[in-house]
Amino acid sequence: MYLRLLCIIFIFCVYTFAEEHTEKSVEYPFKGIETIPVSKTVFKLLKGEHEKLIDLTGKNFILVSVREEGSDGRFYAVDSDGTVWWSGPVTSGAPEFKSPSGIFHILEKRRYHMSRDFPDPYGVNNMDYMMKFTHQGHALHAGSTDWLSHGCIHIDPKEIPILFKWSTFKTKVIITRHSYMPFAKEDLRRIYIK
Repeated sequence: MYLRLLCIIFIFCVYTFAEEHTEKSVEYPFKGIETIPVSKTVFKLLKGEHEKLIDLTGKNFILVSVREEGSDGRFYAVDSDGTVWWSGPVTSGAPEFKSPSGIFHILEKRRYHMSRDFPDPYGVNNMDYMMKFTHQGHALHAGSTDWLSHGCIHIDPKEIPILFKWSTFKTKVIITRHSYMPFAKEDLRRIYIK
C-alpha cells in the first residue's frame, strides 16, 4: 500500500517537473527573435535591440516563410549557387504554438517518425521525412498544408521527399514571418512558367 502511494507521488512529481521544464524551454530560446530577408542569400537577425547580418551565399538552405500575415506560407529550397530550385506551400504553428523565427541547421533526420509530444492515437507515424531543426522538437515534415501545426512546418507529402533527399546536416533552415517571394520570383518563373 505504502509502496503504491510512493510510486504515484513519484510519478506525479516527475510529470509535473517535466511539464514545467518543457514549457519554459520551448518558449524562452526563441522569444523576440525575428529573421528578415535582405536579399536572396542575406538575412537580418533581430533579437531585441541587437541586429546581425547573416550571409548564406555559397550554402544550401531551406527558407520557410510561415503562413502568417505578411508571409508567403511557402518553403523555398535554395542551392549553393543562389538559385531557388524548388518551392511549395507550408503550414506552420497555430497561434498558441507559433513556429520559431531564426536561422537553424538540421539536427536530426528520420524517414519514419512519430511525435513524442503529440503522438497519433492510432499509432501511425505522423512526422514522416522529419528534419528536426530545434532541440525543442520543431521540424520540417510531411503533413497537411491545410491544418496548422503544434509548431512544426508541414510540407505536402508529395514534396517533402525531394527536400529530405537533398538536405544534409549542413543545410540551414531559415524561418521568417516576412515574404521571400520578391527574391524568389524570377527563379520560380523559370521553373513553373515555360
